[in-house]
Amino acid sequence: MSKHGREVAIRVLLSGAAVAFVTAAIALLERFVPVLSLGALYIFAVLPVALLWGLSYAIPVSVASMLAFNWFYLPPVHTFTLADSRNWFALTVYLVTAIVVSDLAARSRRRAREAALLAQIAHTLLERGGVAGELDEIAEGAATALGAGSARIALSADVAPNSGEVGRPLEAGGRRIGTIFLRRERRGSTAARRHVLPPLASMLGVALDREALERDAVEAEALRRSDSMKTAVLRAVSHDLRSPLMAISTAAGTLQRFDETLSEADRQELLETIVVESDRLDHLVGNLLDLSRLQGGALQPDRRLCNLEDLVTEAIGELGDDGVRVEVIRTDTTPFFVSVDPGQIERVFANVLENALKYSPVGSRAHVTIESLAGEVFVRVQDSGPGLAPSELIRVFEPFHRGSSSAGTRGAGLGLAIARGFADANGCRVWAEAGAHGGATFVIAIPKAVAPAPVHA
Repeated sequence: MSKHGREVAIRVLLSGAAVAFVTAAIALLERFVPVLSLGALYIFAVLPVALLWGLSYAIPVSVASMLAFNWFYLPPVHTFTLADSRNWFALTVYLVTAIVVSDLAARSRRRAREAALLAQIAHTLLERGGVAGELDEIAEGAATALGAGSARIALSADVAPNSGEVGRPLEAGGRRIGTIFLRRERRGSTAARRHVLPPLASMLGVALDREALERDAVEAEALRRSDSMKTAVLRAVSHDLRSPLMAISTAAGTLQRFDETLSEADRQELLETIVVESDRLDHLVGNLLDLSRLQGGALQPDRRLCNLEDLVTEAIGELGDDGVRVEVIRTDTTPFFVSVDPGQIERVFANVLENALKYSPVGSRAHVTIESLAGEVFVRVQDSGPGLAPSELIRVFEPFHRGSSSAGTRGAGLGLAIARGFADANGCRVWAEAGAHGGATFVIAIPKAVAPAPVHA
């Protein structure tokens, strides 16, 4: 027997059991109550069946109830004839009442099921978002509410039905949202379609409109960020690139025009200006190129097993004379090994240290603390500067962003953005914290790697 056949057999048996139970209850009560008035008790057999399985089961139960009442309790008993013709009227009233109550209960059940389906669909579309990914679940619920064997929903109006399917349009607000294709539709499901399909179409339409608005908002935000980036780049080109070019041009022009009249000290000063400003220009152009490669995803790390303290030392060496202002504090002398691209992570440390020294008073120090915790090595860089406002702890890593305390400092605001980009590419994390005693703290968290096995001679 198929699963559907077993379900039908179980429902029939339970319906018969309900009639038998009420019949037995009447047998217990007939000594105390006029038997004719007890026929109304069969409502307690009909009503649960109508609520559980609908009118197709409730009507046979109503008829069976009246036949059982006639057979067992109306004289002459154990026959389907009646001694008193007035009892036919009573049985008819009982039967009509049972059928009407069954119909009302079945309708209530259908309305509750339809309302539950629509509430579930609304919850699904509001909580989970994407309409396309939820169509199968929505179609399954719609098939249950409509009494169909199966259903599928297509949001395109030109999708053709498969064999055995009937397409029903989903329309809302005068527009076609899509089509629901039903297989093995239940007879008499017109009312159910009228109650379910219009609100279903409306909810799908609202969800699709919301998705379209979200896409438009994302595109608008992307355009806004692109315009902001372009404006920042132009600002950097017009100021941060123009300043060193102007200094180089002025120094070179002075050397060209007054070379014979300049003292050796003046000549050396002008040459030093050209070298310093050229280095500054090269550094800025390199930063712009690195940022472009990071944003384009073209910068792939070449990971190697490295001693973290060596990377920090190399980064301090890149700072030149300013490196003496960096103090490294180790609470544990155990060497920490990490699997990273050494050049990129050195650049992370160098950029963060350079930023810390830039915003610290002249002659003050930046403190670097290295410690291990929960499978990661934390490198904390503490400066002595004015600190960061809470609103800047995240924005400080945005390209071309310069904090409110950056007055008097030079730079395009690219160092920390590049540091975070290199860190992300190597599976590391970088964030900023407000210093407990003033200043700002930048934390670089790097996953630890297994230390190499010692080599025995």
